[in-house]
Amino acid sequence: NYIAYLDSKSGEFKRYEIDAGTNPDNLVVEKGMVWFTGNRNNRLVKLDPATGKLTTYMIPDTTVRDPHTMIFDPKTGVAWFTAQGAGTIGRFDPKTEQFRLWKTGPQTRPYGIVIDSKGQPWFDLFGTNKIGTVELSSMELKTFSIPSDSARPRRIAITSDDQIYYGDYRRGFLGHLDPKTGKITEYALPLGARALPYAMTTDDK
Repeated sequence: NYIAYLDSKSGEFKRYEIDAGTNPDNLVVEKGMVWFTGNRNNRLVKLDPATGKLTTYMIPDTTVRDPHTMIFDPKTGVAWFTAQGAGTIGRFDPKTEQFRLWKTGPQTRPYGIVIDSKGQPWFDLFGTNKIGTVELSSMELKTFSIPSDSARPRRIAITSDDQIYYGDYRRGFLGHLDPKTGKITEYALPLGARALPYAMTTDDK
């Protein structure tokens, strides 16, 4: 229950105290401010590292107690986040301080989340075999099914041309979703189910 900063040159370690019971899961630096999710207490929090001031934004639905992973759209400054236990995708606009929530269903466990070049969120539903998005034109939830019912995508990555990749944590595959066609292609990892792929990143260079 604290946020920390390490200066790698001087070795200085600075600790910022936060509210007890927050249990931050995900941390993002956005325009010099440090944002984190209160994974145990139903909030998003902004920390000003210069002053240590905390600004708390309570999620209006008290059942969404576990915001998990958060990411910002660099063009609009809007944040999107997953809430795994609550089965919820959230959107938060810091300018208006308004939330919007989408329920993905019981035991769907939304986990990793990325933003494409148009500002549209993509996320995996770790409790199912699905990749999801919220279409910006309609603000409606849409899902794509991985062919195997036993697939469990955990984290997700995106390339600069908006191609989606995921790790199938249960079966040991790297998967690729083409959002334009909905086609899914899978690549078996050498260790198979023992690989337990968790997270990844992409290199467009």
